[in-house]
Amino acid sequence: MYQLYGSQGGGSAIVEIALACCQVPYRIIEAASWAPSSGTDELERLNPLKQIPTLQLPDGSVLTESAAILIELGLRYPGSGLLPENEGARAQAIRGLVYIAANCYSAIGVIDYPERWLHGADEPLKARVRDTARERLHRSWEIFADQFSAQLGASSPTLAALDVHAAVVSRWAGSREHLRRERPDCCALLERIDRHPRVAPVLARHWPG
Repeated sequence: MYQLYGSQGGGSAIVEIALACCQVPYRIIEAASWAPSSGTDELERLNPLKQIPTLQLPDGSVLTESAAILIELGLRYPGSGLLPENEGARAQAIRGLVYIAANCYSAIGVIDYPERWLHGADEPLKARVRDTARERLHRSWEIFADQFSAQLGASSPTLAALDVHAAVVSRWAGSREHLRRERPDCCALLERIDRHPRVAPVLARHWPG
């Protein structure tokens, strides 16, 4: 059985949805770097960075990084629809997944933990870093909308990995609100993905109300 290490409101929601698409059994182990627990201790043994999501495969090997997990599940379970069958479309889907990881997910780490890059910084400096990182994040989502919107929901009613990644990561740091103002068509696509029957229950558990 797959074992997914994660926490409410975190990136593990991405992998929960993907595993549901693959229709495979899995177990969730509550763990997060900010909440010490037996699950967190176990997570650190598997992933010294204590990042979530971390996915332990049935053979005991470990996968980290949301984009890598989505790509591997899509390749391992081609019938899931997570990755397109067409080579060209699949290449662009993988590009989109890595784009989100490199440009959007990474910026959120700076917003949440500026002290990791600024040892000893005072609060005003941390606030400036957060504000600048948020501006960069929102600009990255604008570019994503311009270049990848045509792929979002393209495999409806099947759910694609890029749909899942974008729908969850865009929920953080005001990104969805920014897209609603600056790229309303893309925001509408993301909201449609939110309502997908495989997505909505997971989002409701992670972000109740």
